[in-house]
Amino acid sequence: MNLLGLALPLGLGLAAFGSALGLGKAVAGAMEAMGRQPEAAGKIQIAMVIGCAFIEALTIYALVTVFVLQGKLS
Repeated sequence: MNLLGLALPLGLGLAAFGSALGLGKAVAGAMEAMGRQPEAAGKIQIAMVIGCAFIEALTIYALVTVFVLQGKLS
């Protein structure tokens, strides 16, 4: 068995797990901040959405990398 065949799904799983942890922490922090300062909820929500988009982008980059490297398995 090729080592790359084992490393690709493990790497993608780690990337997805890290992304999930980051998203959860970011959204929890934003919700707490909105609860403390409801008047700033709009600004906090925009910053949270942008941050979540960047975190998701990293996971998508990992997925694309896996697809590209799968061609090298055979």
